[in-house]
Amino acid sequence: MNARKRRRLAFVTAILLGGAGAAALVVAALKDNVLYFYSPSDVYAKHVAAGVAFRIGGLVEKHSVHKGRGTEIRFAVTDGQKDVPVDFKGVLPALFREGQGVVAAGRLNSSGLFEADQVLAKHDEKYMPPEVVDALKRSGHWKGGG
Repeated sequence: MNARKRRRLAFVTAILLGGAGAAALVVAALKDNVLYFYSPSDVYAKHVAAGVAFRIGGLVEKHSVHKGRGTEIRFAVTDGQKDVPVDFKGVLPALFREGQGVVAAGRLNSSGLFEADQVLAKHDEKYMPPEVVDALKRSGHWKGGG
């Protein structure tokens, strides 16, 4: 192998190693920013640790909505098998109500209460987030089409 071919091989090897290193850095950075979705049954089954950010989805349990002072509200998210109490401070979506689909982003505290930073409700009569539909189908409580 002459010197020119060796330089080309070294150059291609350096580019491949650099690309692999860059890809590894991107994957490592994304891993910390991925927000996992869980149904209430998943929260209990997977023993989600306190302080870990994730999204929880299901239905707002009937008779579970309790308003506190100001914008404080407490409710429970259920998938028909398990329910998780949620505490939220902020303005709820206009379509938020008992028995409707909801997705909340936040984390569990040490006592098992989900402290939501954001609450999203379904936006029309035909739409429900796919994760919520899958969780309700797994629990046998899905009443929609499809």
